[in-house]
Amino acid sequence: MNIAKSALGLALASASARAFSPAASRAASRLARAAAAPGASFVGGGRSAGSMSSSATALRANVLKLTEPAKDLLPGVDVFIFDCDGVIWRGDSVIEGIPETLEKLRALGKKMYFVTNNSTKSRAGYKKKFDSLGLNVPAEEIFSSSFAAAAYLEQTKFKESGKKVYVVGEVGIQEELDLIGVPHFGGPQDGGKIPDMGPGCLVEHDEDVGAVVVGFDRNINYYKIQYAQLCINENPGCEFIATNTDAVTHLTDAQEWAGNGSMVGAIRGCTGREPTVVGKPSPLMIDYLCDKLGLDRGRICMVGDRLDTDILFGTDNGLKSLLVLSGVTTEEKLMSQENTITPDFYADSIVDFFADEKSKVEAAA
Repeated sequence: MNIAKSALGLALASASARAFSPAASRAASRLARAAAAPGASFVGGGRSAGSMSSSATALRANVLKLTEPAKDLLPGVDVFIFDCDGVIWRGDSVIEGIPETLEKLRALGKKMYFVTNNSTKSRAGYKKKFDSLGLNVPAEEIFSSSFAAAAYLEQTKFKESGKKVYVVGEVGIQEELDLIGVPHFGGPQDGGKIPDMGPGCLVEHDEDVGAVVVGFDRNINYYKIQYAQLCINENPGCEFIATNTDAVTHLTDAQEWAGNGSMVGAIRGCTGREPTVVGKPSPLMIDYLCDKLGLDRGRICMVGDRLDTDILFGTDNGLKSLLVLSGVTTEEKLMSQENTITPDFYADSIVDFFADEKSKVEAAA
């Protein structure tokens, strides 16, 4: 895969120092962006003084439906960062029109990276998935939250501590930890374990565990929760790391399924500890990409289907952002008074990036 591990120390140094911006700062930055946005074809009405009377109204008034991508989007973007679930595919089915859209973007000279919060696969595992869906995506363009967890541990020199990692999650995390030589256990191997809870029984835990990494786990069970809480609560200095806190995910294209937020919530609930989150919207992966590849944040567009992860990843890290409605977020939710997160644009799917071409063809016909 040729992703240089030696670059991680410098590339990720700033990420641990600014894992999350305070909520108030986030809100202020979003309102500032809304106030500064140019007026043009805004859904919800023009930018009158009345529309700025409340933050919710201001945000709704500045959500721009992408109708002229050749003018409003493509010229100002050199790099697209795509989420995967709900943007490129749903479950194990590629979204209609995606292969052709990616080919057109490459023909325009656009760089692309695929950044997913799903930790069930390693980068190598995701390469296989792209291949199985007929998508020609080089391995170097793929980044997962399982990689982000390993990158964080390498950046913090966890290996030098001589400690182990207990994994609540699947093989993706384990494969990435193997690549950096960090000892680990748990994961799928603990999927069938049931603790004995008779009188006087207890779960013995390894006192050399220095970090618990919690990723999406289709075989989560009480044993894993108990083992994780023992390590976090009883091992001095043990870190609690979450690959992401997504509420729901796309296991199939038929419905939404409970996401890693449910696993993280179980561990948070019995430890009282907040995790270090390494996936979106944490800055770790964008810091890595920008520092390693020399990317200009001002010419990067984050494209995703989630407001609280993908779009925050863009707005909190100085990127353009575009929400697609092909995943978990509906137009109704985007425009609701409860929503305080605003993308620069929104579209039905990334196929709309070339809506101008389609319109011209239909007009000619």
